[in-house]
Amino acid sequence: RSFDLKPLDLPESSPVREQFYKKATERDLAQVKATWSRIVFSGKGQPPKEVADAAAVKKAVAADPKAIGYIEKGAVDGTVKAVLTLD
Repeated sequence: RSFDLKPLDLPESSPVREQFYKKATERDLAQVKATWSRIVFSGKGQPPKEVADAAAVKKAVAADPKAIGYIEKGAVDGTVKAVLTLD
């Protein structure tokens, strides 16, 4: 099953990125990166586009209904809609 979504990622240095992947996938960043390397090498996909910060995620998501990303709960405002909250 394929979804025509445009996933976004925060920079590798972002603590929010680390927390997101740990909670969403139960893997650390090294494991996630290794998984994406295998996917890219096999020709089955590309990793999410990396954007600078939460403001860039919100801007991209607000501008494109196919864009999806993650930000801190406190950064959610009227420009974007939370579809899942990880505590």
